[in-house]
Amino acid sequence: MAEIKAHEFEGFLERSARNWRLFLVYGPDRGLVSERAALIAGKTGVSLDDPFSLIKLDIADLQRDQGRLLNEAGSIGLFGGDKLIWIRGASNEKYLVDSLQLLSDKVPEATAVIIEAGDLKKGSLLRKTVEAARNIVAIPCYADDVRALNSLIDSELTAAGLGITPAARQALLELIGGDRIASRNELRKLALYCRNKATIEEHHVAEIIGDASAISIDDAVDAVLSGDTSSFLHAMQKITSSKTAVFLVIQACLKQFQLLDAMKIEMEEKRVPAAQVMQTLGRHLHFRRKPIIEQALRTWSAEAVARESNRLQSAILQTRKRASLEDSIALQTLLSTTLQSARR
Repeated sequence: MAEIKAHEFEGFLERSARNWRLFLVYGPDRGLVSERAALIAGKTGVSLDDPFSLIKLDIADLQRDQGRLLNEAGSIGLFGGDKLIWIRGASNEKYLVDSLQLLSDKVPEATAVIIEAGDLKKGSLLRKTVEAARNIVAIPCYADDVRALNSLIDSELTAAGLGITPAARQALLELIGGDRIASRNELRKLALYCRNKATIEEHHVAEIIGDASAISIDDAVDAVLSGDTSSFLHAMQKITSSKTAVFLVIQACLKQFQLLDAMKIEMEEKRVPAAQVMQTLGRHLHFRRKPIIEQALRTWSAEAVARESNRLQSAILQTRKRASLEDSIALQTLLSTTLQSARR
């Protein structure tokens, strides 16, 4: 495996990315994962506006047809040429790992595969598989540190022809950083606000920038599980105002219900309490979230969890079929799930 550190990514992108065919981009910063995956896609040489060359799949697509990745990788395009398979929303699905292992054993010559995943803990199935392979590139994406944020500020403001005072820069650093796409959007909003000015002052930052460091999809998911409608709507307002895709929330919510499903099965098969199963299947969760998940295990029945997982999965399919209604479908479904949690 080749692992690309944060400071190595730009060099890798310019010099080496085109020489690889299999990529895993993962980490807690979903915006950075998405951004880097898009940059890699641009280096594959595949036309990203050609539906015969670019195949975008969500993990739910593979769940319905577990051999689809291999089928797509082995098929020949209608007009020939290179092909890119771009998978989003992966975690540790065994069917994905098995397909990736087979592709690693015989890397397709004219096909590139980019997999976007969330925060994979060390030793997790997908990450362990990639680490054992010699021909897959792993690109971890963690929240931007001060150095990376300063670089992001400089690149965006220089492109807009703007300078910034030290006080304004410090104020910015305290307000961005939770998600790369959210941070970039906040900077572009600031640049537009200060158009025709030479220098950004501290008061400009205070007037227009929201707290992008506080944006968290997990907050929205936790509000759904807690049945806290007010917190859910507040979290969604922050997410939408930062231009973060609402689809990411419903996708994260589905993963959480799939975890609850696995936990409920474990509880029933081994006849163990929620607290004990949290120590095994829930050990990777952030300590702040564990009480919320444990409470959901007590209040949701196994049948209800499975039913809600199917409903969320169906909603994700609808967002793919009706892209223009993606936000409405996601918000309506998530709000309904929040109300279900509140009733329980």
